[in-house]
Amino acid sequence: MLFTQEHNMLRESVAKFVEREINPHVDEWEEAGIFPAHDLFKKMADAGFLGINKEEKWGGLGLDYSYALVFAEEVGRIKCSGISTAIGVQTDMCTPALANYGSDELKRNFLAPAIAGDSVGCIGVSEEGAGSDVASIKTNARRVGDEYVINGSKMWITTSTQADWVCLLCNTGTENAPHKNKSLIIVPLDAKGVTRGKRLKKLGAHSSDTAPLFFDDVRVPVSHLIGEEGQGFIYQMKQFQEERFFAMSKYLSQIHDAIKVTVEYTKQRKAFGKPLIANQEIYFKLAEMETEIQATRALIYQACERYILGEDVDMLTSMAKFKVGALGQTIPSACLQYWGGQGFMWDNVISRIFRDTRLCSIGGGANEVMLEIISKRMGIHPSSLK
Repeated sequence: MLFTQEHNMLRESVAKFVEREINPHVDEWEEAGIFPAHDLFKKMADAGFLGINKEEKWGGLGLDYSYALVFAEEVGRIKCSGISTAIGVQTDMCTPALANYGSDELKRNFLAPAIAGDSVGCIGVSEEGAGSDVASIKTNARRVGDEYVINGSKMWITTSTQADWVCLLCNTGTENAPHKNKSLIIVPLDAKGVTRGKRLKKLGAHSSDTAPLFFDDVRVPVSHLIGEEGQGFIYQMKQFQEERFFAMSKYLSQIHDAIKVTVEYTKQRKAFGKPLIANQEIYFKLAEMETEIQATRALIYQACERYILGEDVDMLTSMAKFKVGALGQTIPSACLQYWGGQGFMWDNVISRIFRDTRLCSIGGGANEVMLEIISKRMGIHPSSLK
C-alpha cells in the first residue's frame, strides 16, 4: 500500500493527539478502571477523527478505509489497550452497519451525534453463552404494533456504563433459522427496562469500562431497526470486517511497541559485563519478531487495498486477524522474558502490553473461528468435503 501525503498528515495528527491528550492520563485511567469517554470523544471529533470513512452528509470526512487504517495504527500507540478498544467501538464496531444500512432518521439521530462526539455508542452482540458463536444469541425483540419489546442480556460490552446507545443484535423471528431471524436495532440506554451491570474486572484493558447489559421489556420504536428485519446476522458479519481491520491494526501497533521498548531496555540493561542485546539469542529473536510484524502488516495492507476495491476479503482479514492474535500470544511474552524480574512487575509497560494483547486472539472472533473461516475458503473444511 502506498501512502500519500494526506495519509502521512493524518498519521502525524493522530500521533500528536495521542501524546498530548491521552498518554499523559493513561496510568490514572487504568487505575480508575474507566476513562472520560464523552470528554475524550468530543476532543477527537473536533479533530475530525471519529468519522474518517463516513459520509460528509453526516459529519464524516468521506475518505476511503485506508485512512481509517492509518488512524487505527496510531491509536494503537496509546500506552494501554482499553482506550484504543473503546475508540474502535465508536468508529468501527457500533457504527458501520448504521452508516451503511440505517435510515436517514437513524443516521441523523445516532450516527451524526456519534461522529460529532456528542454521544457514545457501544455494540451489543456477545452473550454469556454466545461469544464467537453469534448465531446462538438468545436476546429477542418481539414486535408489538409500532414497537419492539426487547428481553435478554449482553455480556462483555465495552464502554457500556457510559454509552448513550447500543447497536443491539437480537432475534426478531421465531423460525429455526439462526442466520435469518436476527436484526440490528438501536436501543437508547436510558430507555425504561435497561439495566447496566457493574464494571467487570478484566485481565487487561482496565481503562475501558466493560459491563453486562440487561433488557427487561424494553420498548423502542420499529423505526430504530437498521435496514431490513431478518438481515441482522448478515449486517453484523459485514460490520465485523471493519471491526477486525481496526482491532488487528491497533493490536499490531501495540505488539510492535513491545519489541521497541524491549530493544531499548536490553540496550541499557547489562548482565555478565555486557548489554543484554549483545547476546545473539536476543538480537536474533528480536529480528525475527520484527520480521513477523512487517509481514503481518503487509497482509493487512493487502486486505485493505482489496476491501477498498469492493472485493470479498473475508479470507484475508481472517488470516490477518489470526496472525495478529497469534503474535499477541508470543511476542509480548518473549519480550517480557528479557526484562527479567522487572517484566513481572504489574506497573511495567511490558507487562501491560502482555496483559492487553492477550485479548486479540479472543475478541472480534477467536483465532479458532478465524481458522474455520480460512479452511472453509480453502475448501478443506469437513463441511466442504461432503
